[in-house]
Amino acid sequence: MKGQQPPGRVHGPVRRSRLRACAAAFTSLAALAAIGLVAGPAVAVPSAGPCALPRTAAHHSLGLDTWNGSYPRPTRALDAVMIFLSFPDSAPMTTPAQLAADHFPGTSEFFERASYGRFSLRVHPQQNWTRMPQDSAAYAIRRDWSAERRAAYLRDAIRAADASVDFSRYDIVYLVADPDAPGVDSDATKVVNLERPLEADGTEIKRVVTVFERHPPDRNVLAHETGHVFDLPDLYHRPTDGKGDWDTYVGDWDVMGSQFGLAPDLFAWHKWKLGWLDRSQVKCVRGPGTHVVGLEPVAAAPVAGGTVGTRLAVVRTGEDSALAIEARSATGNDKDTCTEGVLLYRVRNQAASGDGPVEVVDTHPHTEACWERSVYPPLADAPLREGESYTVPGTGVRVEVDGRTKAGMWTVRISGPQPVR
Repeated sequence: MKGQQPPGRVHGPVRRSRLRACAAAFTSLAALAAIGLVAGPAVAVPSAGPCALPRTAAHHSLGLDTWNGSYPRPTRALDAVMIFLSFPDSAPMTTPAQLAADHFPGTSEFFERASYGRFSLRVHPQQNWTRMPQDSAAYAIRRDWSAERRAAYLRDAIRAADASVDFSRYDIVYLVADPDAPGVDSDATKVVNLERPLEADGTEIKRVVTVFERHPPDRNVLAHETGHVFDLPDLYHRPTDGKGDWDTYVGDWDVMGSQFGLAPDLFAWHKWKLGWLDRSQVKCVRGPGTHVVGLEPVAAAPVAGGTVGTRLAVVRTGEDSALAIEARSATGNDKDTCTEGVLLYRVRNQAASGDGPVEVVDTHPHTEACWERSVYPPLADAPLREGESYTVPGTGVRVEVDGRTKAGMWTVRISGPQPVR
């Protein structure tokens, strides 16, 4: 839940120097007790093409031929209310304005860049504290929260805020707890999906982002959690014993893996799913022979006039799998990246959130990079560099990087067996 399925924050019990911290969280617990969200109506996605995997019943499926209508799609401006909760057993040491500044405008700017200006997240922070009826300890807040206590917390929070908040005006609800209250667990941030929505002001509240961060909070935590609100999955791996590396699937690549990642911009596949890339910006590689594709870096801003070039190449490798190919460079949300190059990753539409729906292909399996900064050094140098090539195991697909233009475009040659149609 630190994120919707798990976390929206780093989720992991093991936090190495807050930089190698594991990404966090766990699965988004649904409603007053249920885990998981009722699948919403399927909405056709015009941008889908022959390389688009079909959406499945998996939680946060990365199939994108249809959109799960129970989630808001961020292809328009969305309004979010941020409510600050205090408790009878603690006098707040911060102000609502200070806590709002911990997350905004940073989170809105992250999505503005990631969406190439196609999506605007407008936050409306409350100016005063909303007093909860019970002490913070009474709710037994923790990451793996009891459904009963969690339901009581949500119910009390919405009721307490209803006097000053018109919930009918908002698409997203952030509940921010006083970080200094004794019963607040900073590892419990998550998105709660409500199997039976709460109601206020004639509006159904289907999910809530519950924030229990310290002040200042973990980096990019709200970007991660908000991604769950848009039906994006957790990309980290949670060890069964809670120990070990959480970032073995995608490392630093994509904020849905680790909120501490050095290259947190969303994968191009995610941007395609969310509607920020359309078919003209996705190259579907089909048929025999070698295909030459020019890829603009995923995090690069549109050129003059707002034009977005090709950002993703896709090879279908099976009925429920695909190989995605994109360029990553030190710009935009990825300005602090450890390495640059052409990144390869596998996508599976049957894998649920937290079960590895995306796995980065390590094209340099015998080396590591940026040990002092990376959340998972073995994948920090995963991209192919200029002049390098790699044949992806189990697919027969070969990717060669011819070079990079002065404008930053990467020229890639893709060849291999004919993909599944």
